Amino acid sequence: MPTYTDMTRCDGCGDCVDICPSDIMHIDPVYRRSYNIEPNFCWECYSCVKACQQHAIDVRGYADFAPLGHKVRVLREPEKGSISWKIRYRDGRIKEFTFPIRTTPWGSIKAAQDYEKPDLSALGSPLLAHEPEDLHVGALPTIKKA
Repeated sequence: MPTYTDMTRCDGCGDCVDICPSDIMHIDPVYRRSYNIEPNFCWECYSCVKACQQHAIDVRGYADFAPLGHKVRVLREPEKGSISWKIRYRDGRIKEFTFPIRTTPWGSIKAAQDYEKPDLSALGSPLLAHEPEDLHVGALPTIKKA
């Protein structure tokens, strides 16, 4: 479901432009509002939706997901740590979905170069580098071979 900007809500802050991994969110030089320059190349990661403080970015639903005449509305609620999707169908039915979002402050996660380099023996492990200590779980459960 590619994104699009509701121009009446957008204030042109550029948060969506900064966070878009496929570099398709741009600021219109005349109207100073964001827009998706190539919806077909949208990764559907919804980073722009999650970053938008004005709730100005919505999505176009696919026909198999929500048939013609529907409206998909996205609500970002950082105080609740969630993002909600509300779909209103032509016949008036409403479906709502809520998912957790990242609530840690920007820049609070260490970059890869800030970690110690894992030794080569770790390549045979099913764990990701630094996984147990960064998840604060001590050790992850393992499956014993029979």
